[in-house]
Formats: sequence, structure tokens, C-alpha cells
Amino acid sequence: MTSLKKFSAFLLLTAGLALAGCSITPQKDTSIPWSRPAGWEGQIPGMGQTTGR
Repeated sequence: MTSLKKFSAFLLLTAGLALAGCSITPQKDTSIPWSRPAGWEGQIPGMGQTTGR
């Protein structure tokens, strides 16, 4: 009976580790270029861009 309890505890522990493990799905890459400022940044609010640039 002792070996059955050990096996059951091992099985329960293994199932718990399998269900609580790390996520293996890769993170989704975004197309937002965080290193470059957007076209509207650095302007006076409400003035827009001039066409001569």
C-alpha cells in the first residue's frame, strides 16, 4: 500500500508541474517602431505639418 501512495503522490506532483509550467508560446512581435518617433511628435498641437518639408 505504501508504494501505491508514493506512486499516486508522484503522479499528482508530475501532473501539477505539467499544468503549472512555463508558457511555451512565443511572444507576438508588434510592427510599432519604438526606436523612431512618430510623424506627429515634436509639432505644435493643432498646426499640422508644413508641406515644404
